[in-house]
Amino acid sequence: MVFRSGYDPGGRHLLLFVIILAAWEAGRGQLHYSVPEEAKHGTFVGRIAQDLGLELAELVPRLFRVVRKFRGDLLEVNLQNGILFVNSRIDREELCGRSAECSIHLEVIVDRPLQVFHVDVEVKDINDNPPLFPATQKNLIIAESRPIDSRFPLEGASDADIGENALLSYRLSPNEYFSLDVPTSNQQVKPLGLVLRKPLDREETPELHLLLTATDGGKPELTGTVQLLVTVLDVNDNAPVFDRTLYTVKLPENVSVGTLVINPNASDLDEGLNGDIIYSFSSDVSPDIKSKFHMDPVSGAITVIGHMDFEESRAHKIPVEAVDKGFPPLAGHCTVLVEVMDVNDNAPQLTLTSLSLPISEDAQPGTVITLISVFDQDFGVNGQVTCSLTPHVPFKLVSTFKNYYSLVLDSALDRESVSAYELVVTARDGGSPSLWATASVSVEVADVNDNAPTFAQPEYTVFVKENNPPGCHIFTVSAKDADAQENALVSYSLVERRVGDRALSSYVSVHAESGKVYALQPLDHEELELLQFQVSARDAGVPPLSSNVTLQVFVLDENDNAPALLAPRVGGTGGAVSELVPRSVGTGHVVAKVRAVDADSGYNAWLSYELQPAASSARIPFRVGLYTGEISTTRVLDEADSPRHRLLVLVKDHGEPALTATATVLVSLVESSQAPKASSRALAGAVGPEAALVDVNVYLIIAICAVSSLLVLTLLLYTALRCSAPPIEGAGPAGKPTLVCSSAVGSWSYSQQRRQRACSGEEAPKTDLMAFSPSLPPDLGSVDVGEQQGLNVAHGLKVSPFKFRTYKFYLWKL
Repeated sequence: MVFRSGYDPGGRHLLLFVIILAAWEAGRGQLHYSVPEEAKHGTFVGRIAQDLGLELAELVPRLFRVVRKFRGDLLEVNLQNGILFVNSRIDREELCGRSAECSIHLEVIVDRPLQVFHVDVEVKDINDNPPLFPATQKNLIIAESRPIDSRFPLEGASDADIGENALLSYRLSPNEYFSLDVPTSNQQVKPLGLVLRKPLDREETPELHLLLTATDGGKPELTGTVQLLVTVLDVNDNAPVFDRTLYTVKLPENVSVGTLVINPNASDLDEGLNGDIIYSFSSDVSPDIKSKFHMDPVSGAITVIGHMDFEESRAHKIPVEAVDKGFPPLAGHCTVLVEVMDVNDNAPQLTLTSLSLPISEDAQPGTVITLISVFDQDFGVNGQVTCSLTPHVPFKLVSTFKNYYSLVLDSALDRESVSAYELVVTARDGGSPSLWATASVSVEVADVNDNAPTFAQPEYTVFVKENNPPGCHIFTVSAKDADAQENALVSYSLVERRVGDRALSSYVSVHAESGKVYALQPLDHEELELLQFQVSARDAGVPPLSSNVTLQVFVLDENDNAPALLAPRVGGTGGAVSELVPRSVGTGHVVAKVRAVDADSGYNAWLSYELQPAASSARIPFRVGLYTGEISTTRVLDEADSPRHRLLVLVKDHGEPALTATATVLVSLVESSQAPKASSRALAGAVGPEAALVDVNVYLIIAICAVSSLLVLTLLLYTALRCSAPPIEGAGPAGKPTLVCSSAVGSWSYSQQRRQRACSGEEAPKTDLMAFSPSLPPDLGSVDVGEQQGLNVAHGLKVSPFKFRTYKFYLWKL
């Protein structure tokens, strides 16, 4: 900051101090102003917006408002210039009575963010009330025998103002008989009185007219007068006299009707009627005293007949007189001062303002929910109020100013745990027994998108028969979102990827709303055994949250491929195989072999060979192996056997229904001289390219036996471990292994030409080894796609391309 030359540094420091002091005062949230009573409409009170540190332009956008109690139209704020002004006539006496302090409390509230300021406007008294006497005329009856210095009490004037404006002085009109006895400030209980300075003489002066004037201390002064009419009586020399001039009694405000207050005692030295006393309240007693107390005229006992309220009046001054029955009657006077003691008979009052609801579940601790003000009409400890909140809630009460509290957030919220709170604020005073009041606050927690959709399982295994119709429903995914409304609205989509050289979306699709997964085209087990992909569930929150689930779709084989014959070693007409067999061969000699493969798997690829009976009735000396396809002699050949034999071999798989193929083998019987040729030819066939083919059926049987033995050993070991180990979380009921549905088909054969590909990775083609129990009924092999949900009992088990199956429908992963 740069100052020009000649600038007073001291003044700069003073200005800086004033600015800091003003900012500190505004930060405390309390302002004090003063205004005289009876001020005209529009009278300036203070620049409230400037003093509170608020910009004029933000008063309307921030909803600047003033909350007032009781009379709310006395003061107003101009939102254009931020000035607090007098709106209507302020009468201090009407507003606060004779209270020494009188102020109007304003509560200023602005939003965005929420701020609360407290403003006290002191109403200053002006001298606008003259002194008033209870009556315009006071009659005094005084016997002429009354001695000098006799005192006669008078009811003083009252002034509704306070302070100097209510400080009264009295003067009596000039006369020779009476002087005015005015009590000092420390003798306020002693009443104003006339003092006889000269003996009265009824015959000389039967009546006196005096004027008593009361003047207050205001500027300008105001006065009030009362006419005193003194009637001089004769004879009765002694007036009744009380044993005390002042009686003080303390009564609780809840005293019951009929309670004895006091029994003042007066005596009269006279005899007869002149000594008989009648008690009564003074004639100028207020109607309020008459409504609350009664005095027995004979005994003088004062009893309670009305309700007394400490909050209405804390003391009652009762002027009492005792009048004898003489002629003229004489009176004695005393004062009974009844002090009302406060009782805790007013419960606290709670007021809730500026509710900021609902509250977001991500709101920060310290966020203000609502403002609470409490008020108790009792006095002292009975009016001291403390507030408490329902326990075990993430909120707390913070005292801001006197009996003002803020309900604020104390800890983090979670709508998914608790969506709404019913809070009870209890205000309890310090009385004994204490009184209390409660107020209920319903706090609704607004949702925030803080929960992603979740699936019941991270992975699902689905089985679908190949050759399914396009667009068939194969599975339904479902995700739950713990949030509410839009934040819990879940939509589904595929996580796109490549399956070989094609897009995943060309195989399957998912309905965005229902989560139903559809196969868009017929699936081919021989082309695709496993289709693994992910479905994403995404909510509609901002920002949206999502999660994925993995689906493993296994394509089950159907018998849709007939056996295929391998190419013959020696070409012949019509696809037939020609073989030359010497007649000298013995029984069991293999003369030929039919080779076939099936592109299916399991039962559908398990091939058997049958020799169809010949059309002629001659017995054929050949047979074919049921599972090997080898054609061998059944006996020694002789000359009677036909030189040429046409054999028809039927190759059949075990599918339902079974598919077949036929092979024709032409066998020619030759003499021994032709044997070398046939032998060499057979040998050539043996060492030719096709000799390299392994007899897969023989090896397959050997492998099955080995794996079956390994399976039995594994099951025994598994059973022993299950009996000794505790149940594993996630296992099926009663500790049973999780099962996976399998195809209803299978075989012991090996498909050499079948290419097996898995969508889950770039795995090399592998072979399938399968074992079946043919005892199960064949109709169980029909698996409806619509029943897929019920068949998926393989919770969490993955099927690898190398599979070992037991029984017709179940598979364990080894």
